[in-house]
Amino acid sequence: MHEGPHTVVIVDDHALFAQGLALLLESRAGDTFRVAGSTTAGEEAVALVGKNRADIAVVDLALPPLGGVETIRRIKAAYPGTKVLALSGTEDLDLAAAALRAGADGYLGKSADPAVLVAPLSSLLAGVKVVRGELLEALLASADRTADGVLDTLSERDVELWRLLARGLETSEIARPMLVSERTAKRMIASLLHKLGAANRIEAAALAGRAGLLDDARP
Repeated sequence: MHEGPHTVVIVDDHALFAQGLALLLESRAGDTFRVAGSTTAGEEAVALVGKNRADIAVVDLALPPLGGVETIRRIKAAYPGTKVLALSGTEDLDLAAAALRAGADGYLGKSADPAVLVAPLSSLLAGVKVVRGELLEALLASADRTADGVLDTLSERDVELWRLLARGLETSEIARPMLVSERTAKRMIASLLHKLGAANRIEAAALAGRAGLLDDARP
């Protein structure tokens, strides 16, 4: 059981925003959260998280030159147990999706009332993903359109491979019905993931469901 306040670090290229967020958290939830430090450079984020053994990293997605998405990817690669809340000053769906694929545990716009940030941080610690309802609906709608569009570009063999992949089969189990070696199956899977724009098999399975590939009634 974690004792004492949870450690938070802030990665934002606007130092004033970081200072304001730190003051807000400490004044409204100082018994729950302690802001241990901040940086305006994404390149320093991993070291900041490690130095302070941060439970949560709040990362602005506008972080030149590294970028918030890459910053999140590096944090999660080095410290997978650290929760990451991505913040953005825009409603860019592609950016939101990229942040979540990179490992962000939540995504909020900077236009949100700063006072509401306390509850999302608590939700992250409880293992709950945090995404505003309207943004989640837009992301799901975008995923539906993406799945339908990708399906039209794939060969019959690609679609067959996608179905097998979406069923959760291991590479060796996929190789047999595809009549290829396991090594070739690995290459085919990697190629398919690239075509789908999916980071992993889980994303590919989700897209397959949205495209209707798991529906037995689909021809």
